[in-house]
Amino acid sequence: MHAFSVLYVSRVTPRQEISAWRPPVAGVVEVFHAHFTEHAYPMHVHDAWTVLIVDDGAVRYDLDRHERGTPGDTVSLLPPRVPHNGSPATPHGFHKRVLYLDMTQLDESFIGPAVDGPDITEPVLRRRVGQLHTALANRGDEFEAESRLALISERLREHLRPGRAAFGGRTEPGPGIAQSLRDLLDERLLEGIALGEAARLVHAHPTHLVRAFSGAFGIAPHQYLVSRRVDLARRLLLDGQPPGEVATAAGFYDQSHLTRHFKRVVGITPGRYAGTGAIG
Repeated sequence: MHAFSVLYVSRVTPRQEISAWRPPVAGVVEVFHAHFTEHAYPMHVHDAWTVLIVDDGAVRYDLDRHERGTPGDTVSLLPPRVPHNGSPATPHGFHKRVLYLDMTQLDESFIGPAVDGPDITEPVLRRRVGQLHTALANRGDEFEAESRLALISERLREHLRPGRAAFGGRTEPGPGIAQSLRDLLDERLLEGIALGEAARLVHAHPTHLVRAFSGAFGIAPHQYLVSRRVDLARRLLLDGQPPGEVATAAGFYDQSHLTRHFKRVVGITPGRYAGTGAIG
């Protein structure tokens, strides 16, 4: 069960499983994961953009009277209010992960190009969408999810409108915004900050902000924030505080959130680290 705003999690049949939830991330209407072996969707529409990846098997679908398909390295982008269906294209069915995005990510002007070319074969984009799903499934990783979503939405716009300025011809912000964001992240180390709010405070588009920070410091802003929190957690653990208290004191959502990131950065769990009695 996901920790936030679960819409439903069910086993439809012994061979069909569905989970869906609404994460607290602006721009994402719903996250939907499913394993279908026999189910076929009739023609239907959504109010939101559908970003689909298939982890196993393949999906066959019709969009605007053209038959389409989704091999494993493809990201399929289905526009809102355009009828489509879907059915397994392999005998063993398919596993799929879907993001439903609102119009803040892609406006109506992109609907036509998406109808003409909904399937994007781009391994880097496919990997980034998978990483976004992972971040959306973990409570406490909202800042990472917002950063990944900003880059994905930019790439989708570039795919649909090649050569068009990604953000309406806005001037590229100067390098000072990277330092401004770092200062802001340091100030908000414990409580955190939404990417949209950070962008407003430093007067830059969210995607430009993420790119400027990564280019200036060689690390994504969400990675910087997590590493600062892990560093603080290390000091608190060596001071003798228990991991459960350290998680909150260092800005993590809960102990499992701390453990996941601490082990990834340091190589061991917070409890084992505290037991070593050594400063790494």
